[in-house]
Amino acid sequence: MSIEVGIIILIIVIAIAIACILSVNKSKKRKLIVWGLTTMLAIAPLLSWLISISYAISEGSGWAGVGLMWILLPLLLLVGLVLIVAGFLE
Repeated sequence: MSIEVGIIILIIVIAIAIACILSVNKSKKRKLIVWGLTTMLAIAPLLSWLISISYAISEGSGWAGVGLMWILLPLLLLVGLVLIVAGFLE
């Protein structure tokens, strides 16, 4: 289990680093679009899985993890969508 968590954390860190590199010295519009896409494509699914699986293991119930993922994933995807829309409207 710890290997999977480590890999997911590494992927999230790499995605954030790539987003930082892509948004250096760019306009605010470009930064919002890059961070919105990064949030939707990399951060939202992986972070929601990481939090949900950790909670499910601590509770001892897989359904608790599934329920938490049903809440976190759409919420984080919505944050990414708002960032993208704000970037396009900037």
